[in-house]
Amino acid sequence: MSSAQPTGGDPGDQRRSAVDEPREQRLGPVVRRRAQVTVGTADQRLLDSRGPSDWVHQDPWRVLRIQSEFVEGFGALAELGPAVCVFGSARTRPGAPEYETARQIGQGLAEEGFAVITGGGPGAMEAANLGASEAGGVSVGLGIELPFEQGLNPYVDVGINFRYFFVRKTMFVKYAQGFLVLPGGLGTMDELFEALTLVQTQKVTRFPIVLFGSAYWGGLADWLRDTVIAQGKASPRDEELFRITDDVEEAIRLVTKP
Repeated sequence: MSSAQPTGGDPGDQRRSAVDEPREQRLGPVVRRRAQVTVGTADQRLLDSRGPSDWVHQDPWRVLRIQSEFVEGFGALAELGPAVCVFGSARTRPGAPEYETARQIGQGLAEEGFAVITGGGPGAMEAANLGASEAGGVSVGLGIELPFEQGLNPYVDVGINFRYFFVRKTMFVKYAQGFLVLPGGLGTMDELFEALTLVQTQKVTRFPIVLFGSAYWGGLADWLRDTVIAQGKASPRDEELFRITDDVEEAIRLVTKP
């Protein structure tokens, strides 16, 4: 499952000013353009009760829309086969070292017989989808409705655009055998910590989580050990919920091998 960059990684990492508002908006199967672009998102309308009281009457009907998103996601991904989610920043530029790393990771996962699932956006997500596509693998993008519409990157073979973050995040966990997380923003952190919590509480089992880039993730690991665990807020064994590496081949091995 998006601060955020249009994720699998990070949906809100690319905020725009009012003058950059999109001229096209995709709301599930509906496309709105120019003056028909609506304000806000389905997630916002569901969660923000500070506006008009119409939500009191509309929320029961939203349940059907939420249900339909689960049905569509399950239907599209049910026969996907083994897959790994690759998360990272939408701000990663083509040609940057992180972009090339994500591309190599996508290629390596595809060569090992795994589909590559990303948030479908630009940056590191695009690079991982590109790598999977180049290697002849299945490239999946799970997008999200955002105020700044990005759309799915061109290397996605199977793409789904979700209205609700929580539905999308369910698909990430349900259809992946593990997470490989590149440097990213708050959306990437959100997906990372959701996965860590699910493994910690044994909601999912045998779910490897690999963080790529010790220079980026080392400080987080130190804080978890020296502050969170040291103060008794987590168990010492929680350090074992994830691994950190700077080697592409090791990252792929850790996230794919039993």
